[in-house]
Amino acid sequence: MSEENSKAKKHVTWAEPPQMTLMETLYIPAIAAGIGTTVKRMFGKNETRQYPEVEPDIPPNYRGVHRLNRDDQGRVKCVACFLCQTVCPAKCITIEATATDKTDPNWADRDKYPATFEIDELRCIYCGMCEQACPVDAIELTSIYDLTGLSREEMIFDKEKLLEVFDETTQSGKDPVRTKRGTLGPASEILVDLPDESSSSDHPSS
Repeated sequence: MSEENSKAKKHVTWAEPPQMTLMETLYIPAIAAGIGTTVKRMFGKNETRQYPEVEPDIPPNYRGVHRLNRDDQGRVKCVACFLCQTVCPAKCITIEATATDKTDPNWADRDKYPATFEIDELRCIYCGMCEQACPVDAIELTSIYDLTGLSREEMIFDKEKLLEVFDETTQSGKDPVRTKRGTLGPASEILVDLPDESSSSDHPSS
């Protein structure tokens, strides 16, 4: 055992904590640096924004209030697969699914849809994982940032309220950046250069 311990010690590097000087012990350099930053900001240029008189410039990929999208028939796109509720790290999404009436021709292509769909906007961390997980692009985060309410109940958006956000953003032309399908938002049109399918014929395969 002694030989094994001696061999192990040869391969181990013991690091000793550095000794603090007298100045470091008194924290004088840190205090001086903090005072210097304060004095520098006192004589620097102000960056105050006159909000709400002057609204800020919101980027197209800003993650704000959620919306539930509608399909071409005006129905809620959500198929109640619970992927967004499962992947949500804040656990702020609550869904109750119900089966569709197959005798209704408007729902012949659906097995189920959300009877209730609620998002607690106060609990949400606006990470965007819900819209990434959605297989049908039913949920998206809009560029609406000025969210206010007089009670916690007002900050819980149900299905009707989320669909109202869709109608509002669609009519105002403020569609958010799409994650997968559908019309690409302004940021995606700028950053993503989709190749032309016809161009593939110009490059013969080897």
